[in-house]
Amino acid sequence: MPESRHYVQLVATDVEKHFGLRRSDRHTAVDGVSLTVETGEAVGIVGESGSGKSTLARILAGVDFPSSGTVFYNDVPIRSQVKGRNDRLNLRRHVQMVAQDTSSSFDPLKTLRASVRTPAMRLLGLSRAQADAEVDRVTAELELPPGLADRYPQHVSGGQRQRFALARAMAVRPSLLICDEVVSALDVSVQGSVLNILRRYCAESGAGLIFVSHGLPATSFVSDRIVVMRHGKIVENAATSVVLNQPSHDYTEQLLSAYHGRPDGAPRRNERAVALGLRDAS
Repeated sequence: MPESRHYVQLVATDVEKHFGLRRSDRHTAVDGVSLTVETGEAVGIVGESGSGKSTLARILAGVDFPSSGTVFYNDVPIRSQVKGRNDRLNLRRHVQMVAQDTSSSFDPLKTLRASVRTPAMRLLGLSRAQADAEVDRVTAELELPPGLADRYPQHVSGGQRQRFALARAMAVRPSLLICDEVVSALDVSVQGSVLNILRRYCAESGAGLIFVSHGLPATSFVSDRIVVMRHGKIVENAATSVVLNQPSHDYTEQLLSAYHGRPDGAPRRNERAVALGLRDAS
């Protein structure tokens, strides 16, 4: 990852998200979260299902709004950046999110090529031919077979559709990429390839990365810093090496102990790479 970080790209301050209209039925998914992401930094957010990490990711991307608290992107509140159509398009040009559920994120009446091509044309001002070339470049980088882009989303596997969702985001060349469980549907060998692609994209473009996952091996491989969430709160936030080798919270210890690569729950970087079949992209 790039080492020149000259300003904070994203700031979340005291963010909360509640569901339920009545206080008696209220569920707090995100509880008082404050977080910063520097330019070019890769931040991993880990936690069990229901920890609030996916809800937080949607808030950080401006897809959803917090019940209270504020998210700033480049010193401007995200809420004010999505009021009008042009504002929303400008934000999407710079911040892209790849969600875990791809079954409803593609139009079944459009080919995958059209779904990837349209944002590139609209947000980058590319011609159709230029956007098609970008589709071919990104899908090849993600090791998707030639011709697959001309199929419809329901005619490819879930893992292939997940990579097309990533291609759609990368084709826009965002400065901040938010990925929610983007490798969970992939075979282990493909996981390693995609994670290396993410590392290389961030290193070459200087883009920031927020990588949301319940798995520590993949998260630790791509992240400079790991944020651990439990019950909607951040319980640990430190450099990856510190979280893996000197965790300060009991819950982080539990996550590490659950990692099957090492019974003592302290996987070193080369062991993480071997466990996932990964190779350093640098």
